[in-house]
Amino acid sequence: MKLSRDQVLHIAELAKLALSEEEIELFTEQLSEILAYFEKLNRLDTSAIPPTAQVIDMRNVTRPDEVRPSLSPEEALANAPQRKGNFFKVKPILE
Repeated sequence: MKLSRDQVLHIAELAKLALSEEEIELFTEQLSEILAYFEKLNRLDTSAIPPTAQVIDMRNVTRPDEVRPSLSPEEALANAPQRKGNFFKVKPILE
């Protein structure tokens, strides 16, 4: 499937990209090649392949939680620029 110049400009507009003439030509060719590759993939028979969420075996590699000694509030807040009681005081994110 060969993309047209207008289609590439439409994609660029959706992505809020300003493209030069050279980039338009380059992306027209590159995006067309990508779509051609997907067409090849669509022709493959995948009926014998079960649906999967992950292609590699995923397992939890974290250690179990265990209680260990930690810093006291005074030690943790010793170098805090600002604090309020036993908490770090930070600027509000949303005002």
